[in-house]
Amino acid sequence: MNITLAVDGERRDFAVEPRHTLADVLRTHVGCEHGVCGACTILLDGQAVRSCLLFAVQAEGREITTVEGLAPAPGTLHPLQEAFWEKHGLQCGFCTPGFLMTLIPFLRECPHPTEELIREEISGNLCRCTGYQNIVAAVMAAAETLRCKAQPHAVPDSAEQS
Repeated sequence: MNITLAVDGERRDFAVEPRHTLADVLRTHVGCEHGVCGACTILLDGQAVRSCLLFAVQAEGREITTVEGLAPAPGTLHPLQEAFWEKHGLQCGFCTPGFLMTLIPFLRECPHPTEELIREEISGNLCRCTGYQNIVAAVMAAAETLRCKAQPHAVPDSAEQS
């Protein structure tokens, strides 16, 4: 079958067999092939989904964002990617795309997350390296950065605590 997907803002045509998953077509990281680990998470029409659980034909004509599509411009990083880097929220990096793609819609819907809310949101993503503490710290930092970018004249939360 021939399908057309909008991947990271670019229309792309694919020849697929009906049994191919979206993870097969996009070549996302796959850790479990059962939707349990979260490594293959992408955004489908802005919502986080496990690409290993969808057939590619189900995404025909839909808008897909992968981790490669997060950066606002070439040579830059999304604030969440920057925070993961600065706060050491990744080690081997295998699970990182899934965490990032899970957290993008979460931060859009919850601009003032608590540590408890973040831990609940990432509970469906598995990481064998970090112990999650630095991931939570990165999400908190990214949330603050995103709030400041949305309201450039706002006082950062960290400045209010001084």
